[in-house]
Order: sequence, then structure tokens, then C-alpha cells
Amino acid sequence: MHAGLKITAFAAALAATFGTAYGVGQGIGPVADDEPPARHDAHTDGGDSGRSEPAGHSGYESPPAGGLQISENGYTLDLRTPHVTAGRTADLRFAIRGDDGRAVTAFRREHDKELHLIVASRDLNTYRHLHPTRAADGTWSIPVSLPRAGGYRVFADFTPETKGAENVTLGADLAVSGSYAPQNLPAPNTTAATDGYEVKLGGALRPGAARALKLTVSRGGRPVTDLQPYLGAYGHLVALRSGDLAYLHVHPNGEPGDGTTTAGPDISFTATAPSSGTYRLFLDFKHEGKVHTAAFTVRAGGAVAAPADEAPHESSGEHGH
Repeated sequence: MHAGLKITAFAAALAATFGTAYGVGQGIGPVADDEPPARHDAHTDGGDSGRSEPAGHSGYESPPAGGLQISENGYTLDLRTPHVTAGRTADLRFAIRGDDGRAVTAFRREHDKELHLIVASRDLNTYRHLHPTRAADGTWSIPVSLPRAGGYRVFADFTPETKGAENVTLGADLAVSGSYAPQNLPAPNTTAATDGYEVKLGGALRPGAARALKLTVSRGGRPVTDLQPYLGAYGHLVALRSGDLAYLHVHPNGEPGDGTTTAGPDISFTATAPSSGTYRLFLDFKHEGKVHTAAFTVRAGGAVAAPADEAPHESSGEHGH
């Protein structure tokens, strides 16, 4: 992992409605309404400095709104478990298939794993960052238990082990059966509590412009300065756009052992929102041997948090829920 920004962005589109009792075979769609995605008219200057520019500056290109497909760049996400039951543990099974229909069995390790799996409910109240196991035949599997019925999205983030291959993120819909009760998107927040920790968010997402985000971890009112490396970093940040679940996987600035990145309390990222709208941010960090997740709701295109420094810092800032 290098200190620069690495973002994979994709959008999953599906619009349907729920009944009061959700069952397998019913349509699934977003619970929270949001504005439609904006056009992506920004252009890149070809630089790779990682330095942020004023809002609206066209020198940065918005992350592409790819990933609408279950298939992309010659690869297909074959989700063999299209539905599960709320509150019950089940093996989530899938394969990544190439153009020839065969399951892919060679992947490049990125951040200590061959593949990162994200499962999120369409109302963005449930989130899982998982690392499944791959069998020799290319079938991936992991036990999962999802607490509520409704529509979910499964994201597979990977890079094939082929020369010149780029990172690919594919998405597929997962139905969770049971009695469905809609939940609103959590209100915008700049402080999140999780497992006795408090995490503060500084900075703001901006459509089409790179911006610094700084997350500060404390416990009992004291800064946490001994964060542990998790998947080769002190923190991992995933952003999902409300409405269509456009996905950004944002990697931190700096890494453990690089001589400049400290083990907390700050974890620094740089991110570019693909459009205006409401996003849910999920930060994973590790402390005292356990991984914790802090979640935030933010608006891109409006002031949602105290600004962080414009230029990204080199300070630091097995996951399954």
C-alpha cells in the first residue's frame, strides 16, 4: 500500500418498493430518498500530488460511476446465495468468473487479503466488512448473520492476478427475508460512538474535488495513540451514497512503519465524492486486538464537519461483524 489516494468507486442501481412484510422474491429498493446523481464533468490535470484544491476546482476528476453491473471488465460476480433469513447464520457463497465462465482462482493480495467483501443494507443502517475464504475451485464463502429483513448489496473488491490487471469492484443484490420494518437514514453527524470509543470526523466531502478527511479516535476522553495495524493500515474508510449505494473505498494517507505515520489518534484520508448527495461513511480501526466500526452520515456539497487541513497528512490516522 502506498501513501497516495486509492479509490474504487461504483454504483448499484435498483428501484422497487417494500411491503410491510418483506419476503424472498419481493422487490428491493432504497429506503431513503435522495437527489439524483450529478453529471461528472470534471477533468483531471494528470497530477498525482494528492494535494486538495478549493471546492469546485476542475483539476480533479470525479471517481467514475462504474459498478452498476454485476459484470465489468470481463469479470462477473456469481452470487450463489441470493437470499438469507434475518437473524439466522448462513454461508454466503459466491465466485468471480471470467469471460470463459470459469471461476477465477488467482488474485493479487491487497491490504493483506485477496478479496474484500462489503455487505450493506439499502437503508445504510447495517454494514459488514468481511473477508471470506476461497476454496481451490474458486468458490468463496463466509458465515454471515444479518439482523434485519430488507434489501442488501454485496460488493466484491479485488484485483485479478494477471499482468496489467486493475482493481475491480462488482456488486450484486442480496434479499434478506423476514418481517420488514423500514428505518430512516441516520441523521448527519460528526461524532460517532462505538464500543466505548468516540470518533470525531473533520473535513467534508466535495463533489469532483479531493478533500482531506481526518478521523480522531479517543476513549474515555483520552486520545488513543496506540492503534494497531489492520489490513496493513491504521484505518479503512468506505463511503456509500444514499439512494443508489455508489461505493468508494478510500485508503489512508500513510502506513504503519513508513517513518511519518503515527498510531493515532488521527487517521487521515483523501476522498473525492462522485456527486453531491448524502453519504454514509464507515471507519474500521483496530485497538487492543479488536476491530471496531464508527459510522457517519455526511452531505457532499455542503458544510457537514469542521474543516480539516486542505493538504492530506502523512499522520495515521480480521474484520467481520
